[in-house]
Amino acid sequence: MSPRAAWALILAASAILMITMGARLTTGLFLSPINTSTGLGIASISFAMAIGQFMWGASQPVFGAVADKYGPARVIVLGAVLLAAGLAATPFVSSEWGLMLTLGILSAAGAGAGSFSILIGATAQRLPAARRPFASGFINAGGSFGQFVFAPLMQVLIAGPGWILAMLTMAATTLLTIPLAWPLRGKRAPAPSVAAAGAAPVIGIGLTEQLRQAMRDRSYLFLHAGFFTCGFHIAFLVTHLPGEVALCGLPVGVAGTALGLIGLFNIAGSLTAGALSTRYRMKNLLALMYFSRAVIIGIYLLAPKTALTFYIFAAALGFTWLATVPPTAGLVGKLFGTRYLATLFGLTLLSHQIGGFFGAWLGGLAFVRFGDFSWMWYADIALALAAALINLPIREAPVARAGALAKA
Repeated sequence: MSPRAAWALILAASAILMITMGARLTTGLFLSPINTSTGLGIASISFAMAIGQFMWGASQPVFGAVADKYGPARVIVLGAVLLAAGLAATPFVSSEWGLMLTLGILSAAGAGAGSFSILIGATAQRLPAARRPFASGFINAGGSFGQFVFAPLMQVLIAGPGWILAMLTMAATTLLTIPLAWPLRGKRAPAPSVAAAGAAPVIGIGLTEQLRQAMRDRSYLFLHAGFFTCGFHIAFLVTHLPGEVALCGLPVGVAGTALGLIGLFNIAGSLTAGALSTRYRMKNLLALMYFSRAVIIGIYLLAPKTALTFYIFAAALGFTWLATVPPTAGLVGKLFGTRYLATLFGLTLLSHQIGGFFGAWLGGLAFVRFGDFSWMWYADIALALAAALINLPIREAPVARAGALAKA
């Protein structure tokens, strides 16, 4: 692939993720307006959003398998239609079941079809191994930029014309991913030679056997466990940070600005993680990021709750926010190669979103039961420390199969 074509591929994937993640990571801003409009209660709306967290993860290995077989462009177009339909229908439902269908299933599945596993898998299959970590970091930064753009924009629209127009605007914007899918059309490129690859699945191995081997691999399961914590943490914050800001008696605009700052600083974090993944052990990078989150949350809990505190907290946390994605995807590719990367990394993201389900749902229950989110912060610290420890034993070597020839 020529440098020009490679850049077109990377930029298109980054722009798609910018839109899908920008839409997905700002839904928490709509929790209070939807509650005011429908009267369903914070716990019920949080549960619908928690279903969305799970569905976003559950859809990715499925769409990843389809993309591995038929190419990612068709999957992205289908996802754009589902995402736009789910968002556009949300203002017209007023029951918990309706929100579960629109925000919990349709829009979440649509966002999953244009998310990390499909986009990183598609680019990894078409780029040389030396460029994959940078491409993963750059694509991931696109998702963070989407959060930086969408969060304050949606906050302004919600405060001005209202949440319904804000939701419809976001729905229309997601359709821009359809023309952006053009550079990703077609199936994967032919596999490189064994010498160029350096890792992992067996020539001729089927998806079922690859999945069986992966699920028996301890390092792969440890990645799942660490990513579960990442999902718990992120979903709790994107869903309930506006509520935390309100509890502190601060203006609602502080939440939108804080979410935007998380996205802005994660651009630097994602690019840094992608670059460092080519020089240092990726498992150590992941352990350091998870440990730093526990420290940052601990400092936040001790600090006075001012707007400046939230902005500093958002900036510090944002640097590691989704910077876990490049080393996690890199480790999956290093262990098993890129042939089924969209599927295997999609399963890792499913673990991430199972954590996300509990982060969004339990946050709502904690608020109803205790009147604040203190116990959620404590749980977040404990899980972050556990994730840091469980990444340390991960093996960073291709999975060898006796008597089999390896390829990427």
